Amino acid sequence: MTQGQTQELTTAARPAAHRWRLQVVHRTVFHYSGPVRSSYNEARLTPENSHRQTTLRSRVEIEPAATAYAYRDYWGSTVTAFDLHTPHSELAVTGTSIVEAGPDLAAHDRVGWGALAAREVQEQFGELLAATPLTAMDDEVVAQARAAVGDARPHEAGPAICRFVGEHMEYLSGSTSVKTNAMQAWGKGKGVCQDISHVTVGLLRALGLPARYVSGYLHPAKDAAVGEPVTGESHAWVEWWDGGWNGFDPTNSVPIGPRHVTLGRGRDYGDVPPFKGLFSGPRSEGHTVTVEVTRLA
Repeated sequence: MTQGQTQELTTAARPAAHRWRLQVVHRTVFHYSGPVRSSYNEARLTPENSHRQTTLRSRVEIEPAATAYAYRDYWGSTVTAFDLHTPHSELAVTGTSIVEAGPDLAAHDRVGWGALAAREVQEQFGELLAATPLTAMDDEVVAQARAAVGDARPHEAGPAICRFVGEHMEYLSGSTSVKTNAMQAWGKGKGVCQDISHVTVGLLRALGLPARYVSGYLHPAKDAAVGEPVTGESHAWVEWWDGGWNGFDPTNSVPIGPRHVTLGRGRDYGDVPPFKGLFSGPRSEGHTVTVEVTRLA
């Protein structure tokens, strides 16, 4: 028996040729060496609703059964919070969502570097212009990025920074951990999507573009067959502001499109982990994560 939080929309999104309907099943199982007495947990597994993306259905299931409640955090992500006070040697949390997603077709007026340096913009986006321990980049690397951008205007500088990072970093699964910071990953010249996004966000901010880290999922196949489940992973990409928000996937060097499902945003990974919690009891034996993505239409 399980309990969970369910989100249903009464109005379905209008299907379109450039939109995909995706089902995502994200399951995390925590294993302990003996019965855990208590645990306190937060899951960020509910995709957002936006002009680019409509969440048709989303459910978070918890085993053993627990009463959960949902709230929006400071950054706008939907959080499913729950605690358990019955002994358990295993905890499974499964987020299942059906989402219709497409490219970002929203238009906005572009601003120049002078407008970005204005006091009102600096105050409005202060948290998204400041470096964090996970995104801070050394001056030498910032200078290289600035040279690569040259005289580009802000809306051109964003993609240029993404390309600059892509040319200098290789995607390699298992080469880093969730605690690896941007400069450590840059020094290795390799990392996972989290690292590549942290480096990109750090350089965008250093050049004066408000930038945020985005957490979500990516269907791995550009020509995915309808109805065929495939193994996926949690994914990360970036957004920057130049009068409006722009999204780009620096790991794959592509704009955000119908294969991308957005969960939430923040300054870095620390603001949008899929799961975090505390427990009281014997030591953890680790956890397993599986993500299954299916194109439905």
